[in-house]
Amino acid sequence: MSNPSEQHRIARAAGVVGLATLLSRVGGFARDLVIAYFFGAGPAADAFFVAFRIPNLLRRLFAEGTLTIAFIPVFTEVLASKGKEEALLLARSTYGLLSLILLVVCALGMTFSAEVVHVMAPGFAPGGPAHDLSVTLTRWCFPYIFFVSLAALAAGVLNSLDHFFAPAASPVLLNVFLIISPALLASRLDPPILSLAVGVLLGGAAQLMLNLPYLRARGVSLLPAWDLHNPHLRRIVRLMGPAIFGAAVYQVTVALNTLLASYLPHGSVSYLYYADRLIEFPLGIFAIAVSTAILPSLSRQASQGDHQALKQTMAYGLRLTMFINLPAMVGLIVLAKPLVLLLFTRGQFGEHSAQATARALVGYGLGLWAFAAVRSVLPAFYALKDTTTPVKVAAFCLLVNLGVSLALMRPLAHVGLALATTVSGTVNFLVLLWCLRQRLGPLGGRTLLISSLRMALASALMGLVVWLVAYGLDWGHSGGYLRRAVRPLAGMAAGAGVYLLAAWLLRIKELGEVWQVIRRRQG
Repeated sequence: MSNPSEQHRIARAAGVVGLATLLSRVGGFARDLVIAYFFGAGPAADAFFVAFRIPNLLRRLFAEGTLTIAFIPVFTEVLASKGKEEALLLARSTYGLLSLILLVVCALGMTFSAEVVHVMAPGFAPGGPAHDLSVTLTRWCFPYIFFVSLAALAAGVLNSLDHFFAPAASPVLLNVFLIISPALLASRLDPPILSLAVGVLLGGAAQLMLNLPYLRARGVSLLPAWDLHNPHLRRIVRLMGPAIFGAAVYQVTVALNTLLASYLPHGSVSYLYYADRLIEFPLGIFAIAVSTAILPSLSRQASQGDHQALKQTMAYGLRLTMFINLPAMVGLIVLAKPLVLLLFTRGQFGEHSAQATARALVGYGLGLWAFAAVRSVLPAFYALKDTTTPVKVAAFCLLVNLGVSLALMRPLAHVGLALATTVSGTVNFLVLLWCLRQRLGPLGGRTLLISSLRMALASALMGLVVWLVAYGLDWGHSGGYLRRAVRPLAGMAAGAGVYLLAAWLLRIKELGEVWQVIRRRQG
């Protein structure tokens, strides 16, 4: 069964990943500030976001969205039952097969970039400046998938060996190169937006290089092995089949917003992108951190047939995730416009862009709790080596997303697309939770509901205080960076204090777990 020491280990791992991801997200915001300053939310920025989304989609399709799902449970099982030597041979065999597949994918993507852009953004007329620029940028960005997918495999090995920091911190390097490149190259390249594509390519290579020393320190070599008859490799490939389809369904949902937004007024793609970046901040810092931390534990428990411990671990991860993301949801909704004004309004990004981005942020923010919760439920399916059920649920949610998007995009424009994502995300979580209960029996829903209601009450009190501080007090005119910063920062500071006090008064036990992690890190 799950025990306190296992929960503490998960909390510590989540803290490590969360800290590293915080650094990455801060770098990501700095990156977005640079992009907004140099290129705003105009046609050139739209073209880059379309071009970057294509290899980023494939990265998740071939690496983080499928390889990690299929690789970690099998690798963990082999490590426990066959020993480290057999497990490392499996890693090298996976590396060899993945490298070959990625080379083919990159070659095809660069060759057929025009066709890919036409599928991803059909609203960009062929031969038009937005279409042609997207094609050029796509050719430059495509090799990124090769480097970053191999980095994801290295991350899977390190996570299985209980090392989490380097894989979580490596995205910082992508942000560094995306900040440096436009500053150094924008004035020297034609078009200037090409500097971002150069940054993407260099950042991808740097992410892979960062993980290599940590692998060597643990006696792991990723020198390719061509043992294609390895039975464990075949299991990974079999698991990847439905996992690829499931990741494809999810990424099609993401791409669907880009596709539909390309039919809306200029800037719609960028508004959704910048709003999504703000949503990804709390998701990355804690929801993804918890998901990353619990997958190895869930995999070990599933391989031992201890389903009771697996359910307890999943429920524990879900409660930790909700403890952070429920108040984050309320804070983002209440402070949507002040945050966008603070973070993005400079250079070519003006008041109109800020208002439109803030509306998209509210639309996405309403679903933050569900997006975060899904991250804690999915690893339980993957640990059980069930990649089929999430695929079926994701396919159903894609249809939900499409229907709601078509219904809302005309009256609400890009905000309707954000709300459609929220609706489909909520349906996704509820259906996945029901499917898991059907398979494993009761999941401790009563305890989860009570904890969630307490967290929701604490978040509501926090939201009221944030609103009073941010809007009830006279902070002067919004002009100037320091004046723009006072309103949201004061609101967040007051809100954090109220939430922690309310959590203590309501005896939300996850507060104690987070506090223990902080004390251990300080020690």
